[in-house]
Amino acid sequence: MYGFDPYHILLIVIGVSLLLGNWLPRLAFPRPPAASALLMIFGVLGVLCFPQSFERLDPISSPGLWETTAEIVVIVVLFSTGIRIDNLGSLRLWRPTLMLLAVTMPLTIAALALMGWAMAGMTVAGAVLLGAVLAPTDPVLAGDVQVGPPLEGREHPVRFALTTEAGLNDGLAFPFVYLALHLAVNDWGAGLLIEWLAWDVLYRVAVGVGLGAAVGWGLGQLLFRVPSRSDLAETGTGILALAAVLLAYGMVEIAEGYGFIAAFAAGVAVRRVERQHPYHKRLHSYSEALETAVTGLLLVLLGAAMPGLWPYLTWQNSVIGFGLILVIRPLAGFLGLIGSELETHERAVVAFYGVRGIGSVYYLGYAATHVDFVNIEELWAVATFTIFASTIIHGLTASETVRVLVRE
Repeated sequence: MYGFDPYHILLIVIGVSLLLGNWLPRLAFPRPPAASALLMIFGVLGVLCFPQSFERLDPISSPGLWETTAEIVVIVVLFSTGIRIDNLGSLRLWRPTLMLLAVTMPLTIAALALMGWAMAGMTVAGAVLLGAVLAPTDPVLAGDVQVGPPLEGREHPVRFALTTEAGLNDGLAFPFVYLALHLAVNDWGAGLLIEWLAWDVLYRVAVGVGLGAAVGWGLGQLLFRVPSRSDLAETGTGILALAAVLLAYGMVEIAEGYGFIAAFAAGVAVRRVERQHPYHKRLHSYSEALETAVTGLLLVLLGAAMPGLWPYLTWQNSVIGFGLILVIRPLAGFLGLIGSELETHERAVVAFYGVRGIGSVYYLGYAATHVDFVNIEELWAVATFTIFASTIIHGLTASETVRVLVRE
């Protein structure tokens, strides 16, 4: 019998959203801003018009779906981000990145956890998870402020700092996610702290960096030097990028390391083998095409999830979201960059453009599939709201701001 299948309606809504979301900005602006916010808005409109088509996509009842989808997006983007970096430079070039990771990120997590506990009434575990979920900047939605594709040489220190920070802090947020999981199921004590530092911080990070870089180096040898110089690189397709990231991520996860760090390290390592070879462009182009497609899909679905989470979005949660974007990250970022080689206006740009995005979806989905958090509805509400606010505030301004700053 003829009828309207909700699944087919879902496909139509997603298709129309992706088409209009990418076409309308180019119609309206000579330099189109990021389409992220518009894709989420179309998702909201889609679920309001066809609620039955989206009813199985509720993140509260189906966190595993969101965890897996976001995981694929993030690991592909992290590998692609690593390939982008033309020149690793010196410690001086990396100093802003290290300060953002060592100072800005912990300050952000602490501030968010305090606000979640004191203002929103979350449990200690829920508040720590809030900080861990929202603290990392996002490599997926921050393409406009990062370095350009391989061999283009857009290595301005501002772009380099934002790129490398986003490439590393997605993985470095994971220890704090595990800390929240520990706090939710265990009594806090010195023994738990020592175990967390030794296993979840030192061991997992070291395995992610070391094994990820080793897999990237091995792939580079296979591409450019075995069996004969540049053989596979001359004939292979871009799908090898997907093979590399799945191999690196899977091996490191089996070894109980952080796969996100491994994906970025693998991209950086493979780029160091025959750094000027044009095949890197092919790897990046394939990764970018896959990234764009899956990210657009996920943003439409994330927008569709927002109306169902509105009842849990209190004014306190809204203040937390805006506070992170407009106060906490800019202030923590600026403090973290004190003493760096960046000029004052460059530090201000790096501090402000800490884009939030898909990594937060993965962490929240991961946590929700492992422990039943008391505040999980509020956590999903504030996370989706913050991502949406970031797509508007950062997405509409980032490209032009950074372009003017670096005089491109």
